[in-house]
Amino acid sequence: MRRPVVFLILAFLAVALLPAARGQLRPVPLAAPDRPEPAAASASDEDPPAADSGRFHDPANPDSHKLQRAEQAFRGLPLDKRGRPDWVRALQEGRIAPRADLEGQGGMAVLDLDIVMKDTKEMPHVRFPHKPHTQWLACSNCHDGLFVPKAGANPIDMTKIFRGEYCGACHDRVAFTAAAACERCHSVPHSGSKAWW
Repeated sequence: MRRPVVFLILAFLAVALLPAARGQLRPVPLAAPDRPEPAAASASDEDPPAADSGRFHDPANPDSHKLQRAEQAFRGLPLDKRGRPDWVRALQEGRIAPRADLEGQGGMAVLDLDIVMKDTKEMPHVRFPHKPHTQWLACSNCHDGLFVPKAGANPIDMTKIFRGEYCGACHDRVAFTAAAACERCHSVPHSGSKAWW
């Protein structure tokens, strides 16, 4: 069950970022005077360093040179404290605009609803924000396959997430790594909570 959902999510991201692969989508320059403008394209942009070639591209493939490199695709995007793209901030700042369909004609059904999960023992409670997730994905990507849309119906724990279940279907695979970013989910302190970051 997980593989089709992960495949759908990866396919959606590929469609959303397809213009970037063709060189049609560029990060939106910042207008704020205190932030530098993105660097202009140079000859080195067309032939970026091969930092990601061994991880994501098969150098034995004769067409691998046609693929956009991660360094080039992520240039100009805001970064999180670990130096990886902060996709939510990129959405909020208008630097990226995922498409609902291949033609870019449909609209996303955005749901602005936060769910707070309180079964976290001494960890801060988890806030799940639907809004940034539904700006990327249709509800059917998660409901009813990964999550039952009913309070208390999903016995989520970190072991399951690390195994690729529930949130782990994307986090650690497509989105930020859950094991290295506790504070991004466990963000609601309570009287018995302890934060280790």
